[in-house]
This record gives sequence, C-alpha cells and structure tokens, in this order.
Amino acid sequence: MSTSTELEASGDSPSQRSKLLQIQEIPGTDGLPLIGALRDRISYYYTQGQDEFFKSRMQKYKSTIFRANMPPGPFMASNPKVIVLLDSNSFPVLFDMSKIEKKNVLDGTFMPSTDYTGGYRVCAFLDPSEPNHVLLKRFLFSILASRHKIFLPEFRSSLSDDLFPQLEGQIATNGKADFNSISNSMCFSYVFRCLCDKSPSDTKIGSDGPNIFSKWLFFQLAPLITFGVTKKFPNLLEDLLLHTFPLPFFLVKSDYKKLYDVFYESASQILDEAEEMGIKRDEACHNLVFLAGFNACGGMQTLFPALMKWVGLAGEKLHQQLADEIRSVVKSQGSVTLSAIEEMPLTKSVVYEVLRIEPPVPFQYGKAKKDFIIESHEAAFQVKEGEMIFGYQPFATKDPKVFENPEEFMGRRFIGEGEKLLKYVYWSNGRETEIPTERNKQCAGKDLVILLSRLMLVEFFLRYDTFTVDVGKLLLGSSVTVKSLTKMKEESP
Repeated sequence: MSTSTELEASGDSPSQRSKLLQIQEIPGTDGLPLIGALRDRISYYYTQGQDEFFKSRMQKYKSTIFRANMPPGPFMASNPKVIVLLDSNSFPVLFDMSKIEKKNVLDGTFMPSTDYTGGYRVCAFLDPSEPNHVLLKRFLFSILASRHKIFLPEFRSSLSDDLFPQLEGQIATNGKADFNSISNSMCFSYVFRCLCDKSPSDTKIGSDGPNIFSKWLFFQLAPLITFGVTKKFPNLLEDLLLHTFPLPFFLVKSDYKKLYDVFYESASQILDEAEEMGIKRDEACHNLVFLAGFNACGGMQTLFPALMKWVGLAGEKLHQQLADEIRSVVKSQGSVTLSAIEEMPLTKSVVYEVLRIEPPVPFQYGKAKKDFIIESHEAAFQVKEGEMIFGYQPFATKDPKVFENPEEFMGRRFIGEGEKLLKYVYWSNGRETEIPTERNKQCAGKDLVILLSRLMLVEFFLRYDTFTVDVGKLLLGSSVTVKSLTKMKEESP
C-alpha cells in the first residue's frame, strides 16, 4: 500500500504526473433519461445506501472517478448527472476557483427555494466571482473579528453551566444521557449569546430556538434525507414525500419569521456594522440567521456528537492519555489559555482525526468553468465545461493511498510527522493547511471550529477521567448516548 510519504517521495508534481497518465474516458453511465436517475436514487437511498452506492461503482468501474446520478434527481434537479470523485488526489479540484463554479451548489444538484432565506441568495450559495460574495464573506469575517474575545469564555461557561450538569443529571435520573439533544440546546444558546449579547430565554424565542432551527433545516434538506435503507425495496411513500417535490416553505414560514425577528431585534450592533459596510439590513439579518442556524448550530449538531462518539469508542487508554496531557499543561500554565491549548498535540490530533473520519459535511459540489484534466492516483480524465462535479469526502479522507489503516480511528495520527497529512483533511471546504479568504469558499470560522472542539476536550477531561457511549445514526450525523461519566478524583492535599 502506498502512503502520502511514498507519493511525495516520488518527486512527481501533479503536472508531471499528468504527462505520464493517458487521458481516458470517464467510466460509468447516467443511464436513460429519467429512468437512470430514478434507478440511482433508489439504489442510493434504499437498496444500497450511501457508502455501498459509491463503493460498488468504484469496484465495478475500477476507478475512483466515474459518472452517476446524484439524488434527489428527477423533478427536483434540472440535471442530476455528476462526475463522482472518491480519492484524495482528485477531490481538491473542488477548491480550485479558477476551474470550479460554486453558484447555487451548496446542497448539490438542487437548490432550496430562497423563501427559506428571505428571498436572498445568502453567502453560502454565491460563487466567489460574484461581487456580493466578497462583501458578505467580509461581513462574516468582521463578526468573527469583532467578537473574538467572547467566543471562548462563553463556550467554557456553556460547558460548565449547561452541558456537563445536564449530562450528569440525566445519567443520575435515567442511567443514560442523550448527548445530541443536550448539546443542540447548548449550541443554540451559545451561538445566540455570542451574536446577540443576551440569552434566547430573554427573548420571544425562549427555549424553542433549537427545535425551530431543526425544523427549518429539515424542510430545506429533506430531498437529501432518508429514514433508513431497506435493502430490498424502496419506501415509496417517503420517496414521494421527500424526494419528488420540494417541501413548501409556508409550513415553516411563521417559525422562520420568529427566528428572523428575534435576530433583527437582538443583533442590532452586528446589523449596524453590516449597514456601514454597504449591506442592506434585512439581507444582513437573513445571512446572520443562516450563519447561526445552518453553519454554526447545524455544524455543531453533527461535529460535537461525532467528537464524543469517536473519543468515547476509543476507550479508557486514550482517555487517560488525553487527561494526562491536558491536566499537566493546564497545571504548568496555571489556567486554560490559548497558549496552553497549543501545547496539547494529542488533543489537537484527536480533533483532526474526528474531522477526517467523519466530516460534518460529507458532500462537495461544483460546476466546471472550463474544460480541464482531472486526475486520480492512476488515471487522467477530460472534464467538459458545465459538467457537475461531486466529491464524497468520507472516501477521499479515508484514501488508503494516503492514510494507513484509513477506516481506523487513530488519535495520534496527526502528531509529529503526521502533521504532513493535514493537507489531506478537507472538512472546511478546503485543505486544512489553507486559509479562508473572501475569494474562496473555505469556512470562514474554520479555525474557531477547531479551537472550540479542542476546548471541549480540554474542559471535559479536566472534569472527567473516562466515559462510555452507545452510538447510532440520525438523519444527519451520529446519535450519541452517554452511558457513564467517571468524574476526576480529587487529589489528596
């Protein structure tokens, strides 16, 4: 098996390799109009499931690049045909803004109605070449900059005053705790306080925020969701209701208005700054709601359960190693500081490994701006202008030609020489070694997400020695039930 080190040692740059690779026809077929897309949708959602859908075709065509139809397909998408990328060598083309257009492709081959975002195409649906993208992403960067002193102390308070006590309380009462529901509630309150300088309980939204956000997200993303693989036959009722026609916005219109009104009233300082930048106040508010609900809360709803899942399943040995590292550094530094967190290589590596093995957003889409050559590790293919390209990240970040034992969670993977592998971690819509800018589509809050994940582990293992979990699948991401928490033993005086 080749590794990234062996690939780099060959000395061949991508341009050099392309001269050695014969350009081939992209394998695979879209099938007959309508029928081919329906066939692929049934396989993807019901008879095979996501991973087997891609794995079986990769084996059939003996290629990590091939043609297929991506759901939801007929009626929901004008053209469901895509070129699928499943390896670490081809996947990064999706980050190359000179070759790829990102206009209206956030959710793939279909786009939810702009009714869900106040009639505006918010920043996430814009291509960097569009003037409004630069302005709106600059707005997002300004929020991060102006509030950077709030994020960490508010998060520590959320963990110590909300998440941990509720986990302990549910375990004491029920013998187990639903991490997802507790975390989701905490995340909404945390994000709202950071953006609006008050608790949601002090507004009209009260405690309803997480449920309203979840409902709003579900109605937008329903075409990408299934309630389970049957292996034998499709769920025709589900397919009709979720995958054939978009769910109408009017069913969540009043809920969205509640969210919008609360942010409009409570985030006046941020909205004032947006107007000074030349952004209309209502457009800024719709972008702020999307940032809070889709990017921040939606991302945390998948990332934090994944973090607890993989660390929990790794067992007591890793827990002891994390606790030893975290406690010794904090003891020597005297407190939890940014410099202290930077001295915790295992903690940092564990977070990257979670993002590698279970990225919070598994799909990436883009449309070819021009003709170009795309390369897997073994072959080169011609892509034509206008073709849709789709990357399935969980396969690209578990590429056996880059990662040793790619299906195994290895907490120490990115320590020392392993840091060279970070350029193959793509969770943020870009390489982990790259920086978000106004001219690319990389997550504006990339560094904050990493920092909050590390801080969660720091605070957790300052309080607990070990824990156990049961895990399962949700419509989006993993479900985590905490079965036990062993609190840190008090040191003898």
